[in-house]
Amino acid sequence: MASGRQLSFLLTLGWLSALLTALGFATAVSANAATDDEPILHREIGRQNNQSLLWGPYRPNLYFGVRPRIPQSLMTGLMWGKVETYTDFQHTVRYTCEQNEGMKGYGWEEYDPRRGGIQTIHDIQNGLDLTTSFVKVPGGTHGGNWAARIKGVLNGDAPKDQKTIVAFYVTQEGADSELQALPGEDQFGYEGDVTLKGHSESLGNYKLVVTRGQGVQPKSDHDISRIRGPGQTVVQSLTYPEEHIWQAKPILFRQLKEGVDWLVENKYDVQDPPPPWQVYLLTNRPGAGNVHIVQKVFEGDFEFDVLFSSESAGKELTSADLSREIKETTESFAERFSSVFAPKAPFSADRFKEFGRSMFSNLIGGIGYFYGHAVVDRSYAPEYDEENEGFWEETAEARARNQQALEGPYELFTSIPSRPFFPRGFLWDEGFHLLPIADWDMNLTLEIVKSWFNLMDEDGWIGREQILGAEARSKVPPEFQTQYPHYANPPTLFFIIDAFVERLAGAANGSLGDSGKERLAQQHDESLPATASLDNPEVGLEHLRRLYPLLQRQFNWFRRTQAGDIKSYEREAYSSQEGYRWRGRTPTHCLTSGLDDYPRPQPPHPGELHVDLLSWVGVMARSLANVADALGLSADAEQYKKVLTAIERNLDDLHWSEKDGCYCDATVDDFEEHTLVCHKGYISLFPFLTGLLKPDSPRLGRLLKLIGDEEELWSPHGLRSLSKQDEFYGTAENYWRSPVWININYLAIVQLYNVATQEGPHRETARDLYSRLRKNIVDTVYQSWEETGFAWEQYNPETGKGQRTQHFTGWTSLVVKIMAMEDLPAAEAAAGHVRDEL
Repeated sequence: MASGRQLSFLLTLGWLSALLTALGFATAVSANAATDDEPILHREIGRQNNQSLLWGPYRPNLYFGVRPRIPQSLMTGLMWGKVETYTDFQHTVRYTCEQNEGMKGYGWEEYDPRRGGIQTIHDIQNGLDLTTSFVKVPGGTHGGNWAARIKGVLNGDAPKDQKTIVAFYVTQEGADSELQALPGEDQFGYEGDVTLKGHSESLGNYKLVVTRGQGVQPKSDHDISRIRGPGQTVVQSLTYPEEHIWQAKPILFRQLKEGVDWLVENKYDVQDPPPPWQVYLLTNRPGAGNVHIVQKVFEGDFEFDVLFSSESAGKELTSADLSREIKETTESFAERFSSVFAPKAPFSADRFKEFGRSMFSNLIGGIGYFYGHAVVDRSYAPEYDEENEGFWEETAEARARNQQALEGPYELFTSIPSRPFFPRGFLWDEGFHLLPIADWDMNLTLEIVKSWFNLMDEDGWIGREQILGAEARSKVPPEFQTQYPHYANPPTLFFIIDAFVERLAGAANGSLGDSGKERLAQQHDESLPATASLDNPEVGLEHLRRLYPLLQRQFNWFRRTQAGDIKSYEREAYSSQEGYRWRGRTPTHCLTSGLDDYPRPQPPHPGELHVDLLSWVGVMARSLANVADALGLSADAEQYKKVLTAIERNLDDLHWSEKDGCYCDATVDDFEEHTLVCHKGYISLFPFLTGLLKPDSPRLGRLLKLIGDEEELWSPHGLRSLSKQDEFYGTAENYWRSPVWININYLAIVQLYNVATQEGPHRETARDLYSRLRKNIVDTVYQSWEETGFAWEQYNPETGKGQRTQHFTGWTSLVVKIMAMEDLPAAEAAAGHVRDEL
């Protein structure tokens, strides 16, 4: 952030603090400082927030799965597959999101976590386009009601009479709970609706109805019909150990095998077998249990509803209610999206609007709630201090002792990078995820931030990868499951803290005329605006008061555990303290940095200093200074500003290479003297990317030249992660050694915009680079989405093709914010001159 802009921002924070104090609102971090009204208001907003966000498709690892943000509660999931032959269903059943599963794209076309949305799944292998519409209706004391409409339409390549099995899988955990399926019209199944009634301490009494719906149910005159039924909806109610009930597909196939074995035992004539769909029809056995499988078979297109009604809401949902809510939710989303993320030139065409809605909806629709134990190694083996040369071999031996253990259970509310491949929480991804989500719903964003900080241990450590419970671990190879309390990860959540503080200051300018309680009274009983903490600044400040000690604890943990050695090697620097190195290095990887295989000094050495880590600590120091200013803690603010100054000075003293014209990692040579190892790429730009470089910095011009050099980082599809001239470009794993990553390009675009919109010697150069890079990134992501139906983890710098993980709607969704940024076309003559200079 530029000095002029930052000064204006901090002055605004100071004004906010003084004004709130004058109005009687406390700003110090003290349990006794708050007014009597403030905690009540905070609690009431918190209660309404929990109610409106209780339910959701919070099982993003499934194509469609609904659950509340409650441990050991009701969970649902959808399975389907075609049954044209006796082997079809075994190979075409869908449940968990998977890569390369015959999909031409899937995901949310629109989604608002407080209302609902619509998801479409283009299942080419099953010849089916499946739409899942989900809505929430507030009311009562248990999060209100919710409903889903499941609609299947055969595509043009499928036979018009194709048979499709659909199973709605329902489980209820908890010793205090009960759930039972009421019996149908006859012993074979249900001609009408299926009703399940349940109770738990957290949800009270509730009813779940799966409607008969629309669609042809196939008929059979085979002898088996006298025993299995002609093809109605069937229900099997089962009781399994709770640790196994998440395994829906194995349980379903176990029950199907039971039926197949029965057919074999009864020696049905192989010359006259029952039709395939009837072989895969479960025996109808409704009743009590913690697992209930509601199975339907359709011929051709179909549609049915799932209606959840909480007794405390007073009114049960109907299909008519669902139709009305779907229409209103769609209209509301379209209107709101246009106001929050309106694409600006040159992305004003309708195709970019549709693209933006899809990208954002899949990001926010990928929010999940996870609960379970984590695998952690708290042995604190001395090898983990990494003090000796060859430390990576010692740490490998320590890890091989397998001293990890289960901890928890913990819970986490988080967005995820990718539903098929990374359906869990990643610390450094999360800050990027929340940047667009914060524009849409700041209160939801704060819920996620608080959930992450609730995982922090007493030392200040948060595990970089949150793999909670057996279901989450089933998607992760064993060697990557264990978390280590000395491993850090980029603290991107501090980006969100800064954004909140800045918006809180801005919102206060126009909202302090009314009291928080009056504004709250004007709201719907159970509906909470996304900006409640901004509309009520005293509540926003209370959020900061509660987060501030946790932010400080994590900052101190970083500085203590990731400290680098400046003094031992007599390095000349402004500060003898502000130098850092990532723990967890090997010769080929630095996974903790988030940049995995990006080249680092070789061989690894305890005397290394990493420029990206020093930049991240600077981000934390700057953020803490802003929070302290907002809370009126002037002494704290000054202390953090001093640390920030020392970091900014040390970036130049320890990491700037005049020879290479960029920032570089440092190590020590054979004579144990400080030396720089320069691999031009993302690492080289980090002080600029994180906003620590001032617009008038004498280093900025050479960094901009590096950014714009087509023989180094610039490509028609975005900035390469590593220079084309580097010896490691495109080699080995080639994960961060050439591909274009959207999160880093986003940071570059933001900083180029900041330079381009302020006075300074590099304004026109930044303006030109900003305009061209913004267009390159949007075009690259859009064209790949148009061709494949997916967002991707990274993009090829030569072709622009999406690659690695598909359906990567985590930080790739930042393209929505990029499209909404201001258009700054450079004057044609000036742009040509700038490109000549570059």
